Amino acid sequence: MQTLPTLTTSNIASPQLIDTTVKRRKTRTVQVGNVAIGGNNPVVVQSMINEDTLDIDGSVAGIRRLHEIGCEIVRVTVPSMAHAKALAEIKQKLIKTYQDVPIVADVHHNGMKIALEVAQHIEKVRINPGLYVFEKPDFKRTEYTQAEFDEIGEKIGETLAPLVIALRDQGKAMRIGVNHGSLAERMLFTYGDTPEGMVESAVEFIRICESVDYHNLVISLKASRVPVMVAAYRLMVRRMDELGMDYPLHLGVTEAGDGEYGRIKSTAGMATLLTDGIGDTIRASLTEAPEKEIPVCYSILQALGLRKTMVEYVACPSCGRTLFNLEEVLHVVREATKHLTGLDIAVMGCIVNGPGEMADADYGYVGKTPGYISLYRGRQEIKKVPEEKGVEELINLIKADGRWVDP
Repeated sequence: MQTLPTLTTSNIASPQLIDTTVKRRKTRTVQVGNVAIGGNNPVVVQSMINEDTLDIDGSVAGIRRLHEIGCEIVRVTVPSMAHAKALAEIKQKLIKTYQDVPIVADVHHNGMKIALEVAQHIEKVRINPGLYVFEKPDFKRTEYTQAEFDEIGEKIGETLAPLVIALRDQGKAMRIGVNHGSLAERMLFTYGDTPEGMVESAVEFIRICESVDYHNLVISLKASRVPVMVAAYRLMVRRMDELGMDYPLHLGVTEAGDGEYGRIKSTAGMATLLTDGIGDTIRASLTEAPEKEIPVCYSILQALGLRKTMVEYVACPSCGRTLFNLEEVLHVVREATKHLTGLDIAVMGCIVNGPGEMADADYGYVGKTPGYISLYRGRQEIKKVPEEKGVEELINLIKADGRWVDP
């Protein structure tokens, strides 16, 4: 009979500590007004107003609403020269009545003159390579020769250069925003409706910018289908690594929809990439009021440990062992403590899930005995109190530790 080896401290493998923090891809820093994207800066949250830019007062109010709840860069659509001139007034009124907010002008469809105008007034211009130099589809064409492909590329370079130089000379930024649904015809013929086509479209515009020594770029490759979006960003990172490029990336699942599914799609795409260390700024593109996008973004970043802007609540899903109404109690605890940004608070329904499952929470609210709540500081039980006084005593414990602030 085989004898099992005796376990001793000398032959038991030492536990290996696994670093669970997200290691972000190294990128250059791109300054957009007073907000820095990339480098060692936090992932930046963006959104877009839905007011008509010709509505000066409405646009100012929309930008302000977003900024006040944490939107750090606001995008505004600029479809005409009249809108471009209106954006100049919006910027001035923001500074006069509120404060300077970094603004991105969204320019499409042969928008060189519009882009040159808005570049004088705001911090960043976003262009879509598939639409900036817009070509009407030639339905008789079946392919592009290399010469035709290159000729159009040269035309694009000539058209884009004045804007690039203007932004370079003013120290302002550009987002090269490729969308899966609006690839240029020659990219579709050459690469197909693929992530590769999206990446090559972005690379072409990057090279035009680099040819005049302009590097203040942010890149995005959005799609409405999560697998396409994820594949495009991962391929873009590999392509940039091959080319020695280190531009920051703006993440988003475009046209994600609304409600629960829109949030799930946005999370599935952006969180997947952020966990890989990919992404320097994000937007959740929901078919809802823009203000609804901001909490989604910050919740994703908090869940991944990339930014902490709210209290982290750890709570079990409830089961037959739970000794109190977990859903109700969690709501009461949250309402009493949600302003204590930076704290981790666990609400656990039974001794099986707490304190061990509370992990590294700062404070624990645990049902151990019917009618009573055990309060923890970290993993240490501090006191047992009647259930009806649980929240009050939790607040008293936080106050005693000097970590309470009035809401």
